[in-house]
Amino acid sequence: MSLSVDVYVPRAEGGIEVLDVPPGRSDAAGPEQWRTEVWGSEPVRSLGARFLPRLATEDLTVAPDEMPAFLAECALIRTQLARLTPALAPADAVSRRLDNIVDAARRASDIGGGIIIW
Repeated sequence: MSLSVDVYVPRAEGGIEVLDVPPGRSDAAGPEQWRTEVWGSEPVRSLGARFLPRLATEDLTVAPDEMPAFLAECALIRTQLARLTPALAPADAVSRRLDNIVDAARRASDIGGGIIIW
């Protein structure tokens, strides 16, 4: 099984609507074991990350009002990839999945939505 990142929008009547992945985009957020081995790892937590490490114990939902902080966390992780990836996974694989996560987060921000990584 693999982790996926999806954009959602809140419904006026409650709940959420998960949107389809646009053509030419990817929802791949890494293999299932990356919940603990990458996103929830101690090296990522040591950066002060608070969103992605939650994947170690649960699916991650980032609310629309949390998107700026989530994107800042992703930017921080990106600046530390060279240091983090030797202990976690191949740098290019982590970078590609982080690109997909950031792409989804930006699309969500543009429409007042959030993301789910599950």
